Amino acid sequence: MVLEEFNQRFIIYVNLYCIVFLVIIKITMKPENSTPKIDYDVAIVGAGPVGLATALGLRQRGIKNIIVLDQTRAFRQVGQTIGLLPNGMKALRYIHTQAHKNLTEEFKKSKNPLKEDPSKQKWTMRNVNGEKIPSPSKGLGEIFGKYGEHLGLIPWYELQTQLRRLLPENLVKPNHRFISVVAEPEFQCVRADFVSNLGAKPNPYSYWEDQQKKARTNTESSSQFPESEITSIRAKLLIGADGINSTVRQSIYKDTPYSAYSKPKYSGFSGVQTEGIYQVPEALSQQIKEQFFDDAKTAAIYNYPTSETSTINQEPTMKMLIWSYEPGEFEYLIDAIMPFESLAGKVGKDLIDSLVLELKKANFPEIIQRLVALSPPENLANRPFYIHPVNIPAPDRAKWSIGRVVLVGDAAHGMPPVAGQGANQGMEDAAAIATLVAKINQQNQWDDTAGIETAFDKYESLRRPIVEIAQEGSMRIRSFYSEWHEQFAEEIYGRNIAEIMQTLL
Repeated sequence: MVLEEFNQRFIIYVNLYCIVFLVIIKITMKPENSTPKIDYDVAIVGAGPVGLATALGLRQRGIKNIIVLDQTRAFRQVGQTIGLLPNGMKALRYIHTQAHKNLTEEFKKSKNPLKEDPSKQKWTMRNVNGEKIPSPSKGLGEIFGKYGEHLGLIPWYELQTQLRRLLPENLVKPNHRFISVVAEPEFQCVRADFVSNLGAKPNPYSYWEDQQKKARTNTESSSQFPESEITSIRAKLLIGADGINSTVRQSIYKDTPYSAYSKPKYSGFSGVQTEGIYQVPEALSQQIKEQFFDDAKTAAIYNYPTSETSTINQEPTMKMLIWSYEPGEFEYLIDAIMPFESLAGKVGKDLIDSLVLELKKANFPEIIQRLVALSPPENLANRPFYIHPVNIPAPDRAKWSIGRVVLVGDAAHGMPPVAGQGANQGMEDAAAIATLVAKINQQNQWDDTAGIETAFDKYESLRRPIVEIAQEGSMRIRSFYSEWHEQFAEEIYGRNIAEIMQTLL
């Protein structure tokens, strides 16, 4: 009797234990076919000006559940100065009125060399023989003024900061290096994977770099900031705004017919700049100023042929800007068409010797070659300019979107900075994407994969022809005061961006 009662109680306890165990398992473990949580409507990779402008445009149009992720460990002063030109400012005004107002006020207060008449500017344009290059009577102020925008130069970091301050602080997260994106059609989303706690890796495609510091930076990053575990998020849409060396682009083109276009190619242009050459011998300094400066503080030297045998519309292959604000001190910036191997990867004396040789090939006089030969190696930075060309015939050309992932700015169509259109075309992209995603939201098409792909195709069809014109202009060394620029200005700056965006609705 006792044994039978014991067995009954034992069976009851075992059953209770199994029930509790099964409940715990059910609570703590999801079934394999359960739907995962979708974290965001839109995730943006890249917190540069274009990525931030896209986020501002989305929020301005009622899309709040977004995130901006960037690989930098902390926002810091990097990047060169960029020019916001009429088309970029028009796009920004359409994207976010307060951002446009803030920058307009900034440009009003600051001295704006882009808007001064050439006769009033303290700089001069010369050919390599020191002869003045003729320019149209119109100054940039008159050319740009007709398009109704205040415009100017602004450091990349300052523009990033101004845009970032208009977004909630928790919406923009650094220390997230993008690794890959995976489509999850069964859940109507994509999964993006990131690694945190990494040192910011130098990007050879994006910023001016002191080549001698580059190797040291790589070593410090790998030793101080080891990789951590992968973090994943899910989003209805992913926007790649992570620059010309876009890892989003590489991820979506991998194992596709577009794999050859994953990375940018060398454009044929390179740039070199120096922070300063000090204590230039007085005789050399005087020769340079007499031949190229007169009373100006800045000289723009183009290797046009002599004025007797040429016109302003003949194209040079090298442009050199030289500044001299103090006696015996010079700075310069050179943009040139040259083979990749001419300067890439060279440092110190090798870089200087190669640069002098390129100046000689471009018929720059000996006094300029001697000046460059005096460049302190530690003050030099060189940069090959890269491009994602858009003038590739269909069907071979790479699309700017695949499924729920779309590229904007340099990630889609990076170009050399010669025509000043990289950031400005990116602002136009941001305006178009914000418009189309807002329409997706209004029509509740988040689960309509075909509708999303159609919207992204519409974005590309709108933007590609203008980007092609901008890229073609970026592959030429031309003066802003040339007749060519007036035609370029009409094609690029003269459009009504707000009206164009309405065609997407």
